[in-house]
Amino acid sequence: MINKTLITFVSIVVSTTAFSQSFNSEKLNQYFNNLEANEKFMGSVAVSKNGKLLYTKSIGFADVSSKLKANENTKYRIGSISKTFTAVLVLKAVEQNKLKLTDKLDKYFPNIKNADKITIENLLNHRSGIHNFTDDSNYTSWNTQKKSEKDMLEIITEAGSDFEPDSKTSYSNSNYVLLTYILEKAFNKSYTVLLKKYITTPLQLKNTYLGSKINTKNNEANSYKSENNQWFLEPETDISIPLGAGGIVSTPTDLVQFSNALFGGKLVSRTYLEFMKTIKDGLGSGLFQFPFYDIKAYGHNGRIDGFSSSFTHFDKDNVSFALTSNATNYNNNNVALAVLSAVFEKDYEIPNFKTYAVKPEELAQYVGNYSSSELPIKLSITSQGNILTAQATGQSAFPLEASDKDIFKFEKAGIVIEFAPSEKKMMLKQGGKEFIFTKD
Repeated sequence: MINKTLITFVSIVVSTTAFSQSFNSEKLNQYFNNLEANEKFMGSVAVSKNGKLLYTKSIGFADVSSKLKANENTKYRIGSISKTFTAVLVLKAVEQNKLKLTDKLDKYFPNIKNADKITIENLLNHRSGIHNFTDDSNYTSWNTQKKSEKDMLEIITEAGSDFEPDSKTSYSNSNYVLLTYILEKAFNKSYTVLLKKYITTPLQLKNTYLGSKINTKNNEANSYKSENNQWFLEPETDISIPLGAGGIVSTPTDLVQFSNALFGGKLVSRTYLEFMKTIKDGLGSGLFQFPFYDIKAYGHNGRIDGFSSSFTHFDKDNVSFALTSNATNYNNNNVALAVLSAVFEKDYEIPNFKTYAVKPEELAQYVGNYSSSELPIKLSITSQGNILTAQATGQSAFPLEASDKDIFKFEKAGIVIEFAPSEKKMMLKQGGKEFIFTKD
């Protein structure tokens, strides 16, 4: 459902000079056309400067079975970016004296463990200690089923607490589901109505709303996973579960407009905006901080089913960027980097998706367990048929695709592995770093 993993931009030098009048959209178009031709990514991006759209692009299908092409108005589930919207609504309630950041959870849900100690602020900045229900191994056995408030409260209450409130930070979707219910009680209105009244209507965000069952006839995208170079439809999380933690639907152009309004001081006061941006143990209140060389960017990312998304804002150059995807067999962080590199006039490469035919008997020379003095993990390399698979200690296995002799890639995580069979070694490359592993 909703993934807490941050998208981290690779640190690269960014020019702080004015934007060129000849923004090179042609190269960026070639970049996306290459992704689409090789079926690596389906989705949309948008970027603005000083409130004006600089570039938008949509590739792939909103619906694969009907060959419905995505366009600028195709709507995607944005997962945990919803939390930024919810945080804004909570602070609207505070501004109107309907809530206080110091209010205790027991005012609304006394049966939750430590409810007499947990504040609204603790829920906003993930310091409540309330267990994250999406971490549970059985979550995917019920996430497609409709759940009532009573159902969700039972799930959250029974899961209990992972630590004492305000003693540390730990991302939990449970916090923002509870905030959704609290908002509805404080205003005596549904989350859908509150979202429309305080955010989407004032900002004229015509393609942003709390989702329901996906309707491709309304230009809403289905989501997909990639297996053996084919797209397969992902199961659909029922929106009654994520609500304000991950249930909103939107487009990159709407997200850019939302970003410009938020960081322009048009949604909450500057005081509360700084509150949202205050990072403690890596997390803020509805916002994360992203490094882009020496420039601080703020935003959020999201993942639900096969959807992935991110939005970021750079105060220094008044740039807002958003990405929504309904299918990827690539590292979406590279997509973000390409767009931002184009915006800031930095060099970037159009990826080479060359493949290399390798015979099953050739894979045997790579199979084995590898360890490194540079990383506290081991890598297990196995093969089945003509598929080579890698698995790091405590992590899921992932397939490796041959791109040249002795060179394999896992594009989705930006991993390249170069084997040296005669030396019983391999080099793992990721995020601009290289690590040598030796075969045990």
